[in-house]
Parts: sequence; C-alpha cells; structure tokens
Amino acid sequence: MASNPGFSYTKPQLQEIAADILKAARKRGASACELDISEGFGQSVSVRMGTVDTIEYNRDKGVEITVYLGQRRGHASTSDFSRAALKSAVDAAVSIARFTAPDPCAGLADKASMAHDCPDLDLLHPWDIGVDDAIALARQCEGAAFAVDPSIRNSEGANVSTHYAHFVSANSLGFMDGFASSQHALSCAVIAGEGETMQREYWHDSRRDATELTSVEDVGRIAGERALARLGAKKIRTRQAPVIFEAPLAVSLLGSFVQAASGSALYRRSSFLFDTLGQQVFSPVICISERPHLKKAFGATWFDSDGVATHDREVVINGVLQGYFLSTYSARKLGLQTTGNAGGSHNLRVKAGEDSLDALLHKMDKGLLVTELLGHGINYVTGDYSRGAVGFWVEKGKIKHPVQEITIAGNLRDMFRNIIAIGNDALARGAKHCGSVLVENMKIAGQ
Repeated sequence: MASNPGFSYTKPQLQEIAADILKAARKRGASACELDISEGFGQSVSVRMGTVDTIEYNRDKGVEITVYLGQRRGHASTSDFSRAALKSAVDAAVSIARFTAPDPCAGLADKASMAHDCPDLDLLHPWDIGVDDAIALARQCEGAAFAVDPSIRNSEGANVSTHYAHFVSANSLGFMDGFASSQHALSCAVIAGEGETMQREYWHDSRRDATELTSVEDVGRIAGERALARLGAKKIRTRQAPVIFEAPLAVSLLGSFVQAASGSALYRRSSFLFDTLGQQVFSPVICISERPHLKKAFGATWFDSDGVATHDREVVINGVLQGYFLSTYSARKLGLQTTGNAGGSHNLRVKAGEDSLDALLHKMDKGLLVTELLGHGINYVTGDYSRGAVGFWVEKGKIKHPVQEITIAGNLRDMFRNIIAIGNDALARGAKHCGSVLVENMKIAGQ
C-alpha cells in the first residue's frame, strides 16, 4: 500500500508548516494556538445512458488557525501555504482576538487529555483506477440496472469516485499528529416506467478500500430492482400505524440523536435531550456504542478536533443515556468533561437484533416500510418530526403495494422510546451503523 498516492505535501512537510505557524503565533503574543492543515484530491466520473456525462478532478488544501490571547479567541484561514500568507493568517487571527470579548470557556483542552502514540488505523487504500477504467465501471453499473427489466428506460447516471485526504492537527501544548485516508464510492440512479407512472430509485456503496466495495453489477442491479419495485405506487388514507425505517434511513434517526445530544445544542438549551443524562431516552432494546479505533472504518480516529484522545464507550445502554457528545468548549459550558467528540461522533454502532428485514415485516404485521425520506422537518427543540416519505404498505407481514405522496409524523422522544426492534441488516458504508428500525406507532398523513 503506497503511503502517498499523489499528495503534493508529505506528512513531515505539513508538520513543518504547523510548527512554523505555532512559532509565529507565539511571536505575535498568542498565549495559545491550535491549527489544522489539510490537503485533498480526487476524481469523479459519471456516465448517463451509456455516454460520459462528467469527468471531474478536485484538489484543495487549507489551514485553519485559532489563537488565544488569554480568553480571547481569534480565527483565520488560508489556502496559500507560502510563508508570507501563513504569517498574514496568523496576524489576522491575533488581530481578531484582540477585539473579541473574553470567553471563560475558551482555550485549549487540558494537556493530560491529549492523544499520543497513535498507531495506524489503516485508513489509506489507494485505488489505481484511471478515467477510462472508471468510465468502463460506470457503464457496467448502469448496464446492470437496465438489464433488470425493459421498463427501466431512463437513467440519472452511474458514478465512480475516489478521494484522498491527509491532515495534521497541532497545538501549543505539544500535540501534533495526523493521518491520511481514502474514500471510494459507486452509485447508480435509474428511472422505471414512463409518463406519470415513472419511479426513480438508486443504490450506492462507499469504502476506504475499493476491494471491499459492492460490485458494480450488484450496485446497478439493486438500483434497478428498487426502481422496478416502486412502479404502481399510490397514496394511502391518513392513519396511525407502525413504521419500519429501512436500514439506509435508520442511520438518519441515529444522526438526529447525535445532533440532539451534542454539546452545542445542549448548552444553548435548544435540544429536547437537555438534562437527560442517566435517563431512559430510548426503549430498552437500544444499545449504542462508539468505537473510534476500528481499522478501515469511516469516522475512525485516535483524537478529536481538539487533539483530545478518543475512547471506546457505551453511549446508550438498554435505552438509558450514558453520555453526550461534547467538545472541550461545550463541556466547559455545561460544567462537564469533554467526551472527545469535537468535530462529531466516531463510529456509532447500534446493537443489532436477531431479525432480518423480512422478520421485522412479519413482526410488524401491518404498517409502513419507509425506503425514502423527503424534506427536513425536524424541530430539535421540541423533538417534533415530520417528513415526506416513500415506501411500501405491509399487511400480514408481506409487502402489499408501493406507497408515495405521504408524510410521516411524530415526536422523536416518543419515536425513540417506542422502538420495538432493530434489524440485523445494517450496511457497512458510513460512520453510523444501524439495522432497520421498527417504531411502534406514527401518524401517516395521506388521502
């Protein structure tokens, strides 16, 4: 495995730049400084109806610099790595800090909490694929979707993309580390039917290591089968019924939980989960763990954006909230300790149940299987939840017909507590893993 698949800077060079910035900040009178310096590049190829639609290349770099003058904070950034530009950025950050009101919670994390001796998490896996090969794969992917059924007549395209990034984080307490990573993805979106009966669906996969991607044939086939299954969709009458969130959508519920349990929402008291530590916020079937040190995983890291060491932990045990997602700053605002989550969560896993999706349908008996969500109707202050939905109506544990033009509504407090079961069908892609979720009862607005 190559250590540098095409970066313009090596890790030692980024570390040298970081050290120069810290030195410049000290000279300008900063009592503390922290920074992130990063570089990334990638390639994306899209094919539509067998013809090349887009070929895109991207390459970027940047430095984010934060300085402290006591409890006054200033921030500046630049994409220019020249000495003059970096000095100007430091000067700008210091100038901003001088005119900023003191914040008693501002400042670096405690030195004792910093990460050190960070082994390789195996996150960089170069994929030696040129444009021509990527085009060929995209055509295969789209072709597999069209081969599912003649009623699949149109396409929004198939995409093959690669992206690489590396960074160094550093601060004036002596912390300096970083790593490189890769992300490779396949996707396909096709349209079945014609006229007013047309239905669109898609499928995708994303991995650190391209050898672990779902095959292009399977990505295309699944996209085609999903589009075909939606033909003949209709509205249903407004009612209350159980709802299953299919695994790809279940992670959005997990994301809503993370947002509501994050420090910035909590100290602003703009979350329905404020002051719920140690309380029952989910049904007893729910256990959520954070595993930041899993090799090859998205979200894997030994430290957060503050340089604080990350740790395995149980966030929810049998429905009881064990911990929030706190940065150094938000923890101080709340009078708590950082959880190493500056920048977000790291590899969340919802403990799987024993049921397959088919078994969950049987357990639900009669209700709605949701396969697509539309809009963003979530109020995190109250927990109110209302989103457009597409899916399938289920009776006697079997899919009866596809459904469209409906809205599902409830409150996240009730939805979390009324989860009956979690499926064993979690997908490997992404940094949040959760199987399909069966919620006991929601309002479904239709005809």
